[in-house]
Amino acid sequence: MTTLRSRVPSGAAPIAVLAAGHAAVDLYQGVVPALVPFLVAERGLDYGSAAGVVLAATLLSSIVQPLFGALTDRWAMPWLIPAATAAAGIGVGLAGLFGPYALLCAAVALSGVGVAAYHPESARLARAASGDSHTRMGWFSLGGNIGFALAPLMVGPVLAAGGLGATPWLAVPALAAALLTAPVVRTLAARAAGTAAGGTGDARRDDWPAFLWLSGVIGCRSVVFVGLSSFVALYAQQRLGRGDSGTGTVALFTLFAGGAVGTVLGGWCAARWGRVRTVRLSYAAAVPAVAGLLLVPGPVALYGFAALISLALYVPFSLQVTLGQDYLPSRIGTASGVTLGLAVSVGGLAGPAIGLLADHTGLRTALAPLAVLCALAWALARRLPEPAGDPREPAAPEPPKAVPWQEAGNVGRAGRP
Repeated sequence: MTTLRSRVPSGAAPIAVLAAGHAAVDLYQGVVPALVPFLVAERGLDYGSAAGVVLAATLLSSIVQPLFGALTDRWAMPWLIPAATAAAGIGVGLAGLFGPYALLCAAVALSGVGVAAYHPESARLARAASGDSHTRMGWFSLGGNIGFALAPLMVGPVLAAGGLGATPWLAVPALAAALLTAPVVRTLAARAAGTAAGGTGDARRDDWPAFLWLSGVIGCRSVVFVGLSSFVALYAQQRLGRGDSGTGTVALFTLFAGGAVGTVLGGWCAARWGRVRTVRLSYAAAVPAVAGLLLVPGPVALYGFAALISLALYVPFSLQVTLGQDYLPSRIGTASGVTLGLAVSVGGLAGPAIGLLADHTGLRTALAPLAVLCALAWALARRLPEPAGDPREPAAPEPPKAVPWQEAGNVGRAGRP
């Protein structure tokens, strides 16, 4: 097994390629929800059946992702990265070709399994290739965020032109990314294996309590982000009194676009102030940002607070992945699978509850608990320790050097030359 401390020669180019592959894979996490309007229009699915399609992809993916993480803890499987990328695209590509509902769900489930298989191994290899640089890990995470945000922009034109029968074209980015990443992954894996063969491994112990606290933080973040991304467009239309979809689209774009800045900013902040402190400050800032979105009137405030929320939620994104890996140094794959998968899926499960509450109390009231969850995430983050031996921890001050008369003997001040 290749441990986290088995470092490969790092550089910006391998991380850039891995980030591009990450963008292609996470593109398909956004593609499945974007298919829903077309499935409703062409197949006549009701909302419950359409939601079942999304659930088939997201829930299965979140459940099996930690399982793939456990497998990669036992055996290095770099071949999973291009294979899983291709599977994510092929599943979506087949979705529009199947008439029966069960086959449709099976196709998107295949895509979800591809997404699940990709993340643990890619996060492990990206961490090794980054050389413990939080900034480079931020770029890797940024790739996934960009891919997710671009999904509706790809699905809309393709399916508007060709209908569901054009879904095979949606597989092209995945197949291209698999071909792009395969040689880089093979080279990185070979170097990592060679380094591991001559290394001593990682002697640190797993810190399960800290990892569980971190999972709680990520779960709170997931509910806040999924809740806002699901309803901020409708909320913007209600608050600003405008029925046009452009108002909501701008609010949603603002929430997503800030993630590009926040992910990179997180690596920069962690390199200077440490990961745990950055995570705590981010969630502390999220509390007034969410409250401002709900309470302060006017379009400038709404869009401004949406941007601040995006920064606050995305700054700790990649840092939480590397913290999980450092809390479980002997189970890097498991840590990656949980931080990127199972804990994140909590938001998807909580989404219907937020919608139900909004039906009975109003959208602003239903979104108000999200500010409380940000405060809870901050409180849980206060329990997080900085991992032992973190290369970004401030170095301990050196003891003062002995002056010559002290080295010569226990001579008091009166005995100085």
